[in-house]
Amino acid sequence: MGIITKITTQQKNKDRFNIYMDSGQGEEFAFSVDSDVLIKFHLKKGMEIDEFSLMEIQYQDDIRKAYNLAVHYLARRMRSEKEVRDYLISKEVDEPVINEVLLKLSEQKYLNDCEFAAAYVRTQVNTTDKGPEVIKMELKEKGISEALINQALDEFPQEQQIEKVSKISEKFFKKNLKESFRIQKQKLEQMLLRKGYPYEVIHIVIDDMDRHKEEDEEMEAIRYQGEKALRKLSKYDGYEWKQRMKQTLYRKGFSMELIEKYLSEQEKS
Repeated sequence: MGIITKITTQQKNKDRFNIYMDSGQGEEFAFSVDSDVLIKFHLKKGMEIDEFSLMEIQYQDDIRKAYNLAVHYLARRMRSEKEVRDYLISKEVDEPVINEVLLKLSEQKYLNDCEFAAAYVRTQVNTTDKGPEVIKMELKEKGISEALINQALDEFPQEQQIEKVSKISEKFFKKNLKESFRIQKQKLEQMLLRKGYPYEVIHIVIDDMDRHKEEDEEMEAIRYQGEKALRKLSKYDGYEWKQRMKQTLYRKGFSMELIEKYLSEQEKS
């Protein structure tokens, strides 16, 4: 049992107050509280506080401090419930306090995993080249349930995925014109899979590009790769030279028809 003898405002934080008490050994600092806790418990000079009340006051103050930490963390951007929980754990907040804070934040609509997941998908679609599988994995890491993830991914329909894959593919082909279309397709497919796009979407786009592939572009690519092979195989001639050229260019992804056409050009030159 003790009596509050003095209440002062903290110099560095005007929303917190230092409470001094006399428990029979003279006035001494007892604890500090947030302004909301001060008001909630009607703390004032001359008030008697028993041990149970002191524990309850300190518990409520711990909740308030953790709540303020969480709100500050949420102010930077939307967070999932797991992100906020992990953040408070990193600040060494006790689990019962964390549970109280999360409940309060949910009631106040500061936390909503459904809205968070939908907003996260929209942001990733608008600002990155990530496919649905990568986005799904990231949401799982943020503690979002499978059901909410699937619901959120409605924000990224297949039609939009095809559109994004088409743009990525166009840029990729422009940077890799000197390789055979077969090698280009293999590299592109692997890149798109790493980005998280499903096989179905990838093949829709690549098959469409296959139909529109210009022979002139492929001929230009084999000439580039052929020049490199010619320098490498210059010590060979005749039948052996021709066979080695065929093997080299075939491994580079060119069709035998195109290889024969290119070698015919070389023999005439």
